[in-house]
Amino acid sequence: MTKFMYIFCLIVWGLNFIAVKIQGTPVSLELSLTYRLIITALLFLVLVWFLRPKGRPKRKDIPFVIVFGICNFALSYLCFYYATILSSAAIVTLVFSLKVILTPIALRVFLKEKLHSRVLIGGVFGVLGVCILIYPTLNNFQGFNEIKGIVVAFIGTLLTAVGDASSARNASRRVDPIYANAIGFTVASILMGSIVLIQGQEITIPTSVSYVSALLYLTLVASFAAWLFYLKLIETIGGSQSGYMVALFPVIGGIASVLIGESDPSLFLFAGCLFSCIGAAIALGFGIRRQNVKLPVNAD
Repeated sequence: MTKFMYIFCLIVWGLNFIAVKIQGTPVSLELSLTYRLIITALLFLVLVWFLRPKGRPKRKDIPFVIVFGICNFALSYLCFYYATILSSAAIVTLVFSLKVILTPIALRVFLKEKLHSRVLIGGVFGVLGVCILIYPTLNNFQGFNEIKGIVVAFIGTLLTAVGDASSARNASRRVDPIYANAIGFTVASILMGSIVLIQGQEITIPTSVSYVSALLYLTLVASFAAWLFYLKLIETIGGSQSGYMVALFPVIGGIASVLIGESDPSLFLFAGCLFSCIGAAIALGFGIRRQNVKLPVNAD
């Protein structure tokens, strides 16, 4: 069962941005994200009501839970949505894998945790992987959109790192992650819904099979079921080993991008994914024996 949950989370989260690309833009990205956040928030609120876990956040914890929700679920998700449309799911997945470098840096800045040298070494490999992948596009017009997509994806990854630092703070105060996610998704859905209303957008729900199936995948599977499996993995094998799956996200995203015809198989794609995986593995300390801890690992 442990292997199944690990492979499930790896594949599901590795295909996140592919699902965003398949969903497309029949409505604005803000509205699509609002639908996803509202459905997921309702699921977690029902889960809280059903389980009633211990570790309810205290009043002083609420601001940090709100920061977690806004950074991890609202703003970062929106950045990744735009980045996926501007560039490719493969590139966005590679940039997102840099979170294994940016999150430890954020933990150092905000929580004064020790920053290991392997994080910086892994960062060099990760950045090199992204540069290798985008190099062939720099000489054509489409390359400009690729660059914009990478910048937006990097901003989204930075926001995720800040949210992870807030999540780590909440965990250190023994705030149950189910409460944190329920509140976080609720706050994020309110924020995105407000943005949609301020923009004066028409509220419509596309009924195409591709849109509805992608929306259900992103909510029921990626944002809810996979996350619950991940919690169980942390209990079983620890946060450190569970986090290693992030190192393989570029491979999953790259292969899927080729299969749907979004990217062409090339040496640049292979080398970019390889260097990103190596960088993430180095940053995570793959192969190094250490104590299992509950590290924040969120996937979009």
